[in-house]
Amino acid sequence: MRLEDTIAAVATAPGEAAIGVIKISGPRALEIADAVFRARSGVRLVNCPGFTVHYGVVWDAERGEAVDEALATVMRAPRSYTREDVVELSCHGGPVPVSRVLQLVLSQGARLAEPGEFTRRAFLRGRIDLIQAEATLDLVRARTEESGRAAMEQLGGQLSAEIRQLRRALIEVLAEVEARLDFPDEVGPLQVDQLRERVAGVRRVAEELLATAKAGRILREGMRVAIVGRPNVGKSSLLNALVREARAIVTEVPGTTRDVIEEWINVRGIPVALADTAGLRDTQDPVEAEGVRRALCAVDRADLVVLVLDDSAGIQPEDVRIAKWLAGRQSIAVVNKIDLGCDQITGEAVQDLLPGARVVRVSALRGWGIQDLETTIAQLAWDGVVVSRHKPLVTNIRHQEALRQAVEHLSRADAGLAEGIPAELISIDLREAWECLGEMVGESVSEDVLDEIFRQFCVGK
Repeated sequence: MRLEDTIAAVATAPGEAAIGVIKISGPRALEIADAVFRARSGVRLVNCPGFTVHYGVVWDAERGEAVDEALATVMRAPRSYTREDVVELSCHGGPVPVSRVLQLVLSQGARLAEPGEFTRRAFLRGRIDLIQAEATLDLVRARTEESGRAAMEQLGGQLSAEIRQLRRALIEVLAEVEARLDFPDEVGPLQVDQLRERVAGVRRVAEELLATAKAGRILREGMRVAIVGRPNVGKSSLLNALVREARAIVTEVPGTTRDVIEEWINVRGIPVALADTAGLRDTQDPVEAEGVRRALCAVDRADLVVLVLDDSAGIQPEDVRIAKWLAGRQSIAVVNKIDLGCDQITGEAVQDLLPGARVVRVSALRGWGIQDLETTIAQLAWDGVVVSRHKPLVTNIRHQEALRQAVEHLSRADAGLAEGIPAELISIDLREAWECLGEMVGESVSEDVLDEIFRQFCVGK
């Protein structure tokens, strides 16, 4: 990636839309935009101040024709997303005008942007740190209001501020240790108890942040829930009840569902990927057998399994066999068809079948008990984690791993201080912890890591 290049890309989603935006950023952004845009007012974009919008047409000089009406938004460095000169051309959102405008911009010397290159430039030019850069992608991908709020807090710098404060505290401790290495006579011996207290304070905050990682991961990535059971117990009806629409085909014929049907829903602010699976049973039908295989794969990927039982039929041998497959997994037993009033399955029977599982009684057909099921899913998702609106969440596995390593180095430094280990060795662990925290905000991170992060972005972001 070359920062001296001027880059361009379509910043809006493909397909038909009211508006399509072509973003241009770099040292020649104004010059290139000026070459393809004619303002109705007659002004030249190269002479326009920042934060101004101009109406006109995008002009194809080679063909001598207007391509589309457009608005040109001028943002001059450093007051732009990338801290470079930026021009956004907003034209009609059809594939043809968007493609032609982009091609005209590229023909004037702009280079097609790489995935995430606009945000990467914002990071490299110091407008945002790496946590904030990753949060922009999380905000785009957010599936619920809560996950969007978590991303917005990181984009606003809440987590970054905590990490920088920890780094400042660590560098002060490190400076004190190294001063006693370099100037033992002038500074005097280490004040071990005071240093241990300061190291423990940093570690405590790091551990508190690390404790939010499960809740943060669920908000960022969602929770995978597989609905399983023998044929005709109401799995597809349960999916439809949770989705609030007829997403899956429901019939009285066993084995209707042959493939895994997945749908995202919002459960108390948690993004949940529901997977309705084929009925689990022995079958000679090759198509149904493939459905069973895929169902078992969905179970393997799931964070939570919902075993559906038919209250009107009682617990059957196939239910027992399925329950054995689920041993050791986080599970909810849903006793369905309670509207029939049969009461064939008791709570005690469910606990014998699937020890430790939560039990929820529902009628998927009538919608009874669905809110109780959603509450239970949310409780198991958080697993006792209390999420505070006043504390930042760690939502990214990269951040989680960096914090884990930092805590490990801090623990070793504290143990070294307690055991009287030489200061040279203690300073190594303190510096390693400082470096780990630096990786989070991007102050000490390799090009390979940056490439991996920004490869996940779309081209126009």
